[in-house]
Amino acid sequence: MSALPFPLAPTPDDASMERGRKLFAGRTEFLKGVVAMPGLPPADRIEVCFAGRSNVGKSTLINALTGHKALARASNTPGRTQEINFFTLQESHYLVDLPGYGFAKAPVAVVEKWQKLLKAYLSGRATLRRAFVLIDARHGVKSVDEEILTLLDKAAVPFQVVMTKADKVKAAELDKVLTQVRGKLQPHPAAYPELLVTSSDKGEGIEALRATIAGLD
Repeated sequence: MSALPFPLAPTPDDASMERGRKLFAGRTEFLKGVVAMPGLPPADRIEVCFAGRSNVGKSTLINALTGHKALARASNTPGRTQEINFFTLQESHYLVDLPGYGFAKAPVAVVEKWQKLLKAYLSGRATLRRAFVLIDARHGVKSVDEEILTLLDKAAVPFQVVMTKADKVKAAELDKVLTQVRGKLQPHPAAYPELLVTSSDKGEGIEALRATIAGLD
């Protein structure tokens, strides 16, 4: 029997869990929102970014990771936030919140400006260790998600899929969605070969994601 492509990430060991706990128990603060490359903070620490289409639960996940209810603020209007938001995690990491994508109502000029900034950021940030691409467990990979996956391939940025809102679907439905996601990831060379499943509301997978981030160097 062949191994399952893109299996669920194994539960981290106790030492990894503890590293993740300590990292995220420290001070986390909003640093700045960036609208152009010259505004990026110095590339002087480990950096991870979070990408996901509008309403996938990105802000909620970042808040759950950091233990701050309103650190990352969700916009009620998809596509309104057109900044790359940087958060400091202790003195060692940046958490980077990329603008939500897949917004049909945004003006073409706004979309083009965002895409240009995103491409420049992904291609030119040497300290970016991994992108976490959030996929809604109810819907799987959509066409707008495939665009960002291809962009990450071209930028040679390793990315890992994080399933969100896992508590909103039954186990059998989640299995079907995971099968779809695995198929969609096959053509992408930059895809990290393990999936993380999370629920920000229930806390599922949050410790494992913290441990994953703490293990990057």
